[in-house]
Amino acid sequence: MTTMPDEEYEETGPREEPVIRLHRWDADWPDDDPHANFKSDVVLYGRLDPLATLRGMAENLDIPVGALARYVLARWATGGSGGLLEVGPVMVHRLWEPIAEAERQDSDSERLRAYHQLRQMIAWLKLPLDEPGVYPAQFEDGPADTTR
Repeated sequence: MTTMPDEEYEETGPREEPVIRLHRWDADWPDDDPHANFKSDVVLYGRLDPLATLRGMAENLDIPVGALARYVLARWATGGSGGLLEVGPVMVHRLWEPIAEAERQDSDSERLRAYHQLRQMIAWLKLPLDEPGVYPAQFEDGPADTTR
């Protein structure tokens, strides 16, 4: 990424937008690299041309390619914090507890138990998505009048 150094900007002048060169990347890493899956994805997706999709979107939506690229990068880069906002910090801690306990005990049977506990917790969270009628409809001003 290249930008002009901050000291070259006037306080009242416009700031230059960042410019990024899209590179394909290929590398080797050790088998025990904790980021191997992500690095593998970078190599795999690096074979594609993301601008083909962005150019089509730009033309169909009448939005500049650069604005779409900025949106896609910002949306992806903030996905973790967005997910935290959706799930909530209390639920993240509750979901983490069985994992932490299984790791403390360092036991495959405890890890399997944690998996089953997490599966049940997520099934509970997912229930209204799978079965929207599971909870009665809620109205701000009381129940709807269905006699009309």
